[in-house]
Amino acid sequence: MSINPNRTKFMKPKETASTNTSRTKKFTNRFLNSTPKTHNFHNRIVLFSTFLLISIGIYFFYVFFNDFEKFNADRRSTTLGYAFMSIAFGLFIYKAFFFIYTAYNYFKYKPVASVGDKDLPTITVIVPAYNEGKQVWDTLMSLAESNYPRDKMQILSIDDGSVDDTWDWMLDAKDKLGERLSIFQQPKNKGKRHALYRGFNVGNGDVFVTVDSDSIVTEDTIRNLVSPFAKDEQCGAVAGNIRVLNNKKEMLPKMLDVSFVMSFEFVRSAESNLNSVLCTPGALAAYRRTAVFGCLTEWINQTFMGQPSDIGEDRAMTNMILKQGKHVLFQKDAVAYTNVPEEYLGLYKMFIRWGRSNVRENISMAKYVFTNFREGKKWGTRLLFISQASGIIMSYPFVIFMLFFVIAHPLLFLGSTLLSILVFSSFSALFFGYRYELKEAIWAYTYSIVFTFALFWITPYAIATASRRGWLTRGLAEKK
Repeated sequence: MSINPNRTKFMKPKETASTNTSRTKKFTNRFLNSTPKTHNFHNRIVLFSTFLLISIGIYFFYVFFNDFEKFNADRRSTTLGYAFMSIAFGLFIYKAFFFIYTAYNYFKYKPVASVGDKDLPTITVIVPAYNEGKQVWDTLMSLAESNYPRDKMQILSIDDGSVDDTWDWMLDAKDKLGERLSIFQQPKNKGKRHALYRGFNVGNGDVFVTVDSDSIVTEDTIRNLVSPFAKDEQCGAVAGNIRVLNNKKEMLPKMLDVSFVMSFEFVRSAESNLNSVLCTPGALAAYRRTAVFGCLTEWINQTFMGQPSDIGEDRAMTNMILKQGKHVLFQKDAVAYTNVPEEYLGLYKMFIRWGRSNVRENISMAKYVFTNFREGKKWGTRLLFISQASGIIMSYPFVIFMLFFVIAHPLLFLGSTLLSILVFSSFSALFFGYRYELKEAIWAYTYSIVFTFALFWITPYAIATASRRGWLTRGLAEKK
């Protein structure tokens, strides 16, 4: 059902529009101007333990280096071991060259410059919400403060059957924003994909912008996000740049913030230079209307192994738009800050959901990526697919090898693994330190340790359970 504009019931005191504007700007500025502090005592202990563990690992590798050489020699002496090590070495060489290729495209990447008001397209911003409480109010207020022509911007928010006070906060936002905001209420919880589907059908903009209900955007975010549509007629979708909102105290958000910067500002920048960003994030993305309606029926009715798809709606939409031959770009200066899990339970469920989506969409992408699916160069897109698909395919062999290594020589395994973490995580740390703060960049090492030892099982498990449905957890802050 849609909102009755005459309804004003809310338990908060009424605020004026000027009060609301001031409050929103203060909220956004307070966040943007604040610097994450590693002041929590437990955080310092964890960081100290990280480097102590890495130091112990380096010592183990040094002590058992001769065993390491013998271990490799023993593996090469058997047909199976030789075959595995040959494949592993080949993949390592491929990954090394692919990293250089990615770095090359990163340095060539430039975000599309913002266009003037007259060239900006009309847009519909869609904010689906489920049990977000006050956070959806903050999201809508930050959108309302966007530096975007009001006559070209329509804001929709859909309550997807929340059982908390989300609808009341949406009503309050409606009271303050008036005709600028339209809100709708699903009769029951049907999932984010169905909430977005309703928004796509109701919205009248030439471009759809999707924003998660626990995300905050900066003043220029929306303008920067949609400017590529005005300059590139083949642009079908644009990915925003995602940073972590709740990264002030808890360890996992701090780790994920470093990971996000690497994933978005390095990887997606390179993908954008190839016109082939593989996933537009649910927290902030934009889609050309014609591209959306070119695959909307297929998207809402998508199935996998006979089951309706109710996860990975952002990756699926991106994949279907790439299949149309459209460009999918990334805008580094279109920033949204979003909440992420603060505990391991929410983290691994988020990664399982992402993993299942990756399995499904890689299978779908394999069906068209080696065809003449668009004009112009296509090999960059194909290399991106091969890199991602190979990681999925090799997940089982590498887990088996890892477990064998652990049993055969646990201290050598620990030493070689931690040394590898030190080497490979240093790039992420230096990249984050160069772009933002070096003292926060050290969380890259902790994140790699957590991912290696506590999340290594995610991809094999996601492959084995790829057909399962369900968001796994609702109401937690988990964004792609």
